[in-house]
Amino acid sequence: MKKNLMKTMLASVSSLALLAGCGTAETGSTGSPVAEAAPAPEKTYTVGICQLVQHEALDAATQGFKDALTEKLGDGVKFDEQNASGDSATCATIANQFVSSGVDLIMANATPPLQSCAAATNEIPILGTSVTDYATALQIDVNDWTGKTGANISGTSDLAPLAEQAALLKELFPDAQTVGLLYCSAEPNSVYQVRVMTEELTKLGYSTEDYAFADSNDIASVCTNATGKVDVLYIPTDNAAASATEVINNVCFPAGIPIVTGEEGICAGCGVATLSISYYDLGYQTGLMAYDVLANGTDVSEMEIKFAPNVTKKYVASRCEALGVTIPEGYEAIAE
Repeated sequence: MKKNLMKTMLASVSSLALLAGCGTAETGSTGSPVAEAAPAPEKTYTVGICQLVQHEALDAATQGFKDALTEKLGDGVKFDEQNASGDSATCATIANQFVSSGVDLIMANATPPLQSCAAATNEIPILGTSVTDYATALQIDVNDWTGKTGANISGTSDLAPLAEQAALLKELFPDAQTVGLLYCSAEPNSVYQVRVMTEELTKLGYSTEDYAFADSNDIASVCTNATGKVDVLYIPTDNAAASATEVINNVCFPAGIPIVTGEEGICAGCGVATLSISYYDLGYQTGLMAYDVLANGTDVSEMEIKFAPNVTKKYVASRCEALGVTIPEGYEAIAE
């Protein structure tokens, strides 16, 4: 009788312990639900990032790209992020390293990285960002351009509407006569923008002069040459200029020459106003494209080049005030 009673008691204790164990797994010690651990990703993708140079616009594009992919894939994506420090030869070295290591996708941030990556592989998917014109960058005949490369390359363009940029310059400087176009002759997309802007500014009645520099070493002398000959300077989305805004400002601001720019980062450094895209948003959009390629199997060769959805008129209040530039309504002040 005592043995049977003891067996019954032990069975009851074991059942309670089992139930308690189950209860802890479901609700935790406080009785509140405990989140289940996220399942491990089925595959971890490695994405190589080649950025031409460190400056505000390209940094923002890279961050947007990484944020988008991380939000979509979590721990399922790893980045091999490399910066070429403005050197095209280094871009080629980085691209070849990505190919050798067998990354799943390459993000090329700016035109020289895109060109280097295109030369390094025709198999690994490549997505560009901060690239103005893909036909120019990849030497595709404009008559054959469809909005798709037809190769292992797609991406996003940082081209803001140049006709609208010319109209902004006209709105701010209706009485100016000569507009100087300051750009790096080694950047194909800057050459493209200057060609189009020259046409647009000519339509508006301006005369134009090109002020091209080969690299950062001659920016100061080119700017000095321009200050005595132009009423306004225009700088497109140019990486070399973006990395040398302090030099440009140190020459042009004391000379009283206002500068209209193609993007916000250059404007903050040396300009008075811009019609700018968000490079973070552009990079984010590129990241969503990368997710479609990696996770959904989208054919990169069939993806159309995408553009920034919005542009914003912006200005630098202190520089405008110092140079006597009146800003109409509808412009957003750049934080200083």
